[in-house]
Amino acid sequence: MTRRVVLLFLAAFLLIGSAGQAQAAGYRYWSYWDRDGDHWVYATQGPSLVRPADGDVQGFRFAVSENSGDGARPRGTADFASICAKTPAAEGGKRVALVLDFGTASDAPSGESPPAPRTACARVSPDATAADALAAVADPLRYDTSAMLCAIAGYPASGCGEQVSRKEEPTATTAPGEQSAQGDDGPSVGLYAGVALVAALAGAAAWQARRRRNATD
Repeated sequence: MTRRVVLLFLAAFLLIGSAGQAQAAGYRYWSYWDRDGDHWVYATQGPSLVRPADGDVQGFRFAVSENSGDGARPRGTADFASICAKTPAAEGGKRVALVLDFGTASDAPSGESPPAPRTACARVSPDATAADALAAVADPLRYDTSAMLCAIAGYPASGCGEQVSRKEEPTATTAPGEQSAQGDDGPSVGLYAGVALVAALAGAAAWQARRRRNATD
């Protein structure tokens, strides 16, 4: 009986831990992507270090992401021929197609609204970097002291890679669009239930211990 009580006690603590996990940490930033055939590949170097070739497609997406594995990809047209159709080739230069996705309202910093996604064709010198191509069509850019890209075309107006909290998706017990019974920052019903269960189990364990002591007296 005592073993069962201990196992239930531990299960209750796991319930409390999972119920209290209401938010996950993420970072709000501009991610940089390279177009490889028909899909996006997360860039392993910053745009100031990459020198795209003539005909390449580069993408930038503003979003809240936990890491590169869950990073939101740029949306919209990503075809070089259509993006650069009105920008003829010129001798002594190269053309780089850019997809600029300013993200969604849920990713925007407080008080700001994201511009609509757009594309641009940058005609730059043969040795230009992706950052050079971006500056040619989406000025002003903003960088922090570590050369991290903070803003494209002035968006966002402030902030750079700051950590933010991300609300978890509603569970199966909460319909989409519904709010849970507690406030956004308050403890969940599951947390209260877990606390009550722990208290009940603790009382049962204490009663069992007293009963055994009485039996041996």
